[in-house]
Amino acid sequence: MADRYQQFTSSALGRQVVKRLGLPAPTPLRRHRPGDPVVAGPVLLGAAPGSRLGEAIESVTKNAQAQVHRTPAEGERYAALVFDATGIRSSEQLHELHTFFSPTIRQIDRCGRLVVLGTPPETVSDPRERAAQRALEGFVRTAGKELKRGATAQLVHVADGAEGAVESTLRFLLSAKSAYVSGQVVRIGPAEVPDVDWEKPLQDKVALVTGASRGIGEAIAETLARDGAHVVCLDVPAQGGDLARVANRIGGSTLQLDITAEDAPQRIADHVAQRHDGVDVVVHNAGITRDKTIGRMSRQQWDAVLAVNLTSQERINEVLLADGSPLRRGGRIIGVSSMSGIAGNVGQGNYAASKAGVIGHVQACAPLAAERGATINAVAPGFIETKMTAAIPLFVREAGRRMNSMTQGGLPVDVAETIAWYANPASAGVNGNVVRVCGQSLLGA
Repeated sequence: MADRYQQFTSSALGRQVVKRLGLPAPTPLRRHRPGDPVVAGPVLLGAAPGSRLGEAIESVTKNAQAQVHRTPAEGERYAALVFDATGIRSSEQLHELHTFFSPTIRQIDRCGRLVVLGTPPETVSDPRERAAQRALEGFVRTAGKELKRGATAQLVHVADGAEGAVESTLRFLLSAKSAYVSGQVVRIGPAEVPDVDWEKPLQDKVALVTGASRGIGEAIAETLARDGAHVVCLDVPAQGGDLARVANRIGGSTLQLDITAEDAPQRIADHVAQRHDGVDVVVHNAGITRDKTIGRMSRQQWDAVLAVNLTSQERINEVLLADGSPLRRGGRIIGVSSMSGIAGNVGQGNYAASKAGVIGHVQACAPLAAERGATINAVAPGFIETKMTAAIPLFVREAGRRMNSMTQGGLPVDVAETIAWYANPASAGVNGNVVRVCGQSLLGA
C-alpha cells in the first residue's frame, strides 16, 4: 500500500512544505537487493579498554569486505559505527561511549548503522559491572531515537564463549536487511557455528511457513526461497489458489490444512518426514484477528484468535521438540508475535493476549530447543504495510505509521528478512530472542 505522505515529502514541493511547517519527513529506507555488499560504506570501529570482541569484529568486517577505519576522519560519512563495550566494568567507564560516539554520531550516513556490543548483564556477578552493562541499553535506545535519515541503533549482548557466534547477527544488523529494525537488544550465546554460503545459507534446507498464501507469509516464503530453501507453503484449503500461486513462483510445494485441527501437528510432522525426510525451519506466521473491545467480545471471537495464533503453535512445537521429531538437528522454530502483544491495543484483547503468549512460549521453550541443538525465537512486527493495515481508519493508520523513530510503516520483507536471519544456520547462538520489527515504535518502548 502506498504511503502517499512519504511520496509527497519526497517531492520538491513536499520538501519545502514539511521544512516550513516542521513536519516529519520519512527517509526512504535502503533495502537489500541481491548482490549488494553487506555494508554500503566505511565502518568506524571503536572499543573500550579491555574489551574482548576485537578479533571477532575484525573477522566479520574482513569477511564482509568492509572498508574499516579505526580513527575518525574529518568530513567522512560512515555507513556504520561499531563499538565494543564489553570492557566497560563500572559506571565511571561509561564515558567511553561518549568519547567514541559524541564526535562521530553525526557522521553516520543515510540509512547508516550504530551497533554497540556488550555482555549480557544477567551473566555478570559484579554489581557495578552489571549496572554498567545494563546502562548500554538506555544509551542505544536513545541513540536510535536521535538518529535521522533512516539510520538504526542496536545493542548486541554477547555471552562469554560466544565470540565466534556473532557473524550472522552482525551481518544482519549492518546490512540493509535490517532496514526497519531499530532500538533492539539481541542476545547471543555460545554455540557451534557451521560454515555457510552467505548468498545461499539455506541451500538444501527445508522450511515450512504457515499462512504463506499472502502478505507477510508470502514475503517470508519468498525470502527463505531466495536463501536457498525448499519452502513448504501451508495455509487453509480456502486459500489454496493463492497458496499454489506462491509455491509455484518460488519453486516450493503446498500443504493445505487447518492448523487448529486436532490432528494438524501430526499431519505436518508426517508430511515433512515422508516428503522431505525432515524439516529445518518452521515459521509460525498464520494468524487472525477478531477485534472487539473486551466488554463486547464474544467467547467465540476470543477462542478463535487464541486457537490460531497461540494454541496451534504450542501444539505443533510440542511435536517438533519431542523425541522422534522430524525437526533436524540445527533446526529453527520462529514465532510471529506482534507489538500488540507487547504494548496492548484497544479492541484487541484476544489478539494481544495470543501474541504476548507467543513471546512467553518462545522464552519457555528456548532451553528445550537448545537441548536438541535447535533454536526458537520470535519477531514482533509493528505497523507493516499490508492489506490488513490498509483497512484501518485513516487517522489511526497515520498514527501507526508515524509513531516510530522512522516515521513510516515497514514492509512485509522487513519481517521476512528478520526471520531469514533467525533461520540462518550461522545464527546457532541466537535463541530465545524477541526482536521487534517496528522502526523503534514509541508504543511499548
